[in-house]
Amino acid sequence: MEGENTCLNSELWHACAGPLVSLPTLGSRVVYFPQGHSEQVAATTNKEVDAHIPNYPNLPPQLICQLHNVTMHADVETDEVYSQMTLQPLSPQEQKDTYLPVELGTPSRQPTNYFCKTLTASDTSTHGGFSVPRRAAEKVFPPLDFSLTPPAQELVARDLHDVEWKFRHIFREQERGVL
Repeated sequence: MEGENTCLNSELWHACAGPLVSLPTLGSRVVYFPQGHSEQVAATTNKEVDAHIPNYPNLPPQLICQLHNVTMHADVETDEVYSQMTLQPLSPQEQKDTYLPVELGTPSRQPTNYFCKTLTASDTSTHGGFSVPRRAAEKVFPPLDFSLTPPAQELVARDLHDVEWKFRHIFREQERGVL
């Protein structure tokens, strides 16, 4: 899977992208700027626009398009998230037609509950766990079975590269919840 960018779960993608990022819904109309796209490609590949991207002199500076597909990805090396969109340019007549948004899919959304923690060296040591504030654990994790001593459960998490991580969620009163 090295070098390959796979599609991500919408909630995970949005959690990584941040609360200020939103994506258009499928079927919506968007404006595509070919020149800006060419400049973006040149900047990210460290190549000249003219050397890498063909010049289309008759292409308008912006195109009204309909969004047909959105996939969410993360760069394998940097974990930077980005989206890939499939656009269909609309003809001049289609642009004049009355536009009624059609819901072709479920809009992607920001997760309602999540907890972020930058792991330290002690969190990844051999003692087998890291502390999570009780309030965060109760908000994000499935409820614990308090009939067990100590209350515990196994959690499976996936990272940006679809790698599974297994954790044992244990409630310890003095540590306010340990994962």
